[in-house]
Amino acid sequence: MNTTTTKTYDTGDNAWMMTSTALVLLMTPALAFFYGGLVDHKNVLNQLFLSFVCMGIVFLQWVL
Repeated sequence: MNTTTTKTYDTGDNAWMMTSTALVLLMTPALAFFYGGLVDHKNVLNQLFLSFVCMGIVFLQWVL
């Protein structure tokens, strides 16, 4: 019996995943600014840096 299977990808699913990814990537700097507002004025840059570092660590964990 010769059966060939072809995978069909739904463009709506792909569009939703790309939109969700873009929203999460936009949310990270916004969260960094929110956390920066909760600390002293001299520590805002440190909080921004920590949020971006955490985003990089999560990306590396996802890859590995």
